Amino acid sequence: MLSAAMRYAILLAIAVYFILLVVLLKQKRLTLRYTLLWLFCGAVLLLLSLFPQLLGLVTSLLGFQVESNALFAILFFFVLLILMSLTSIISKQNEAIKRLTQHAALLEKRLRDLEAK
Repeated sequence: MLSAAMRYAILLAIAVYFILLVVLLKQKRLTLRYTLLWLFCGAVLLLLSLFPQLLGLVTSLLGFQVESNALFAILFFFVLLILMSLTSIISKQNEAIKRLTQHAALLEKRLRDLEAK
């Protein structure tokens, strides 16, 4: 069972986490589309910290001895999930940049050919 001090620390960290997400959204440094995964992860962690019996159930289902270890494993899983999501986004953007660069090069060649005539 998580101690009361640890639960309060986790709740404080989650509150700061949500505040940071809202600030980044307001400043348009994050788009809502990509923030949904961050919000989902925060909501799951909030539920686990508000309802310690739920964390105990998850701990026993995953086979951990200590609830804090299960919580860190869940955090690690979410970090991996977010990294995979970001890698997918970067890959798509990389392909789009490559296509745009090729298109710009073709347009530049066409323009030079027209100027040469």
